Amino acid sequence: MAHRKAGGSTQLGRDSISKRLGVKIFGNQKVSTGNIIVRQRGTKFHPGENVKRGEDDTLFALKNGFVKFTAKKVRNYTGKLVKRRFVSVEEKMVKTAIKK
Repeated sequence: MAHRKAGGSTQLGRDSISKRLGVKIFGNQKVSTGNIIVRQRGTKFHPGENVKRGEDDTLFALKNGFVKFTAKKVRNYTGKLVKRRFVSVEEKMVKTAIKK
């Protein structure tokens, strides 16, 4: 005779594997042609100069240089001003002043 009640099955307890999305190369870091800068779903970041968007919305470098992140106000399809983040690759590194 059993001394323990049989454990019931559960419908929970599963999880999908992580997709490893996000920024792979940050601002002012050196990048080579073809390097992935951002892995994303949708367009959280938009391609700027010397950056192209892949089939799965991945942003990658078209030239060697340094990564630069900028935010610009752009008009969307309704004419409303919205803030968009752009990723570009520049030939020379731009020194940015750090405010204290």
